[in-house]
Amino acid sequence: MRRAAQFSFALSLLGVAIVLASLWGSVPLPWSDFWLLVSDPQALPEASRLIISQLRLPRILLAALVGASLALAGCGLQGLLRNPLADPYIVGTSSGASLGATLAIVWNLPNLTPYLSAVPAMAFIGALGAMFLVYRLAKVNNFLPVETFLLAGVIVGSFAGALVSLLLTMAGQDLQRVMLWLMGTLEQPEGPATFWLLLPYLVGGGATLLCCAQPLNLLGLGEENAQALGVNVERLKLWVVAASSLMTAAAVSVAGMIGFLGLVVPHLTRRLVGPDHRWLLPLCALNGATFLIVADMIARVIIAPRELPVGVLTALVGAPFFFFILKCQRSN
Repeated sequence: MRRAAQFSFALSLLGVAIVLASLWGSVPLPWSDFWLLVSDPQALPEASRLIISQLRLPRILLAALVGASLALAGCGLQGLLRNPLADPYIVGTSSGASLGATLAIVWNLPNLTPYLSAVPAMAFIGALGAMFLVYRLAKVNNFLPVETFLLAGVIVGSFAGALVSLLLTMAGQDLQRVMLWLMGTLEQPEGPATFWLLLPYLVGGGATLLCCAQPLNLLGLGEENAQALGVNVERLKLWVVAASSLMTAAAVSVAGMIGFLGLVVPHLTRRLVGPDHRWLLPLCALNGATFLIVADMIARVIIAPRELPVGVLTALVGAPFFFFILKCQRSN
């Protein structure tokens, strides 16, 4: 009963966030417009219908997918590394994505299709390349030591970050566009294409992590104990790293750098519902979607008519929270 109440509450929060984000913006709309859209679209004023259905709802859906992906990836990595400070970007995918996107912008690469620009495509390729490099560097005799994995992620991330800084000095008139992408934004000129690009990775990665939920619970007892209880620890590491990295790569490729979400949401959710990944993972997905929808809604109106990059807002919230976690760990 307690689990059902938690899911109901999380779903209710998500629903409220969707309604509020649909109506609240630089052009505020009355509550009646949303219900007309749901019950009788023909009676909805044309201007309101265009604003909600073509501008805000696609962005809300994208925010939900990106938020759920980053929260799930963070939850999986925190469970695997047994560290509440683990973040989806720790595996180097974000730095690789940043390098790919910066290359696409600075080199002015042509669109791959009429519906998908070169920026998200190159960002995804860069993220996959970084993920593969981190895994190859960290792997030792068919084993993946956690300490080596973290170190390899830092090395690859730092190297990719240095290359991005080098490219920024040559960006010229494209500098503002690169910086906007690096700060994280959900404003997508490609429209629905970004939604369909991200959805398969969220579904596949989320399903993979759910299948790993019970082994992750056993891993919390330590690698040796989990191995004794029948968990193939090295295979578990491979599946969790692959699923988390792919979801992070897809999310970063379409939305840029949205930091701290994958750290804050899993950590808070774990404190509220406990460490059982069978319930923690789906609740993280719901809470991550809600968090980013609300953050994007605030980012759209806080300095209206201009728009604050949502990655800046999540960093402003996440950085103090990160300090709070460190403070609590030091006290313990």
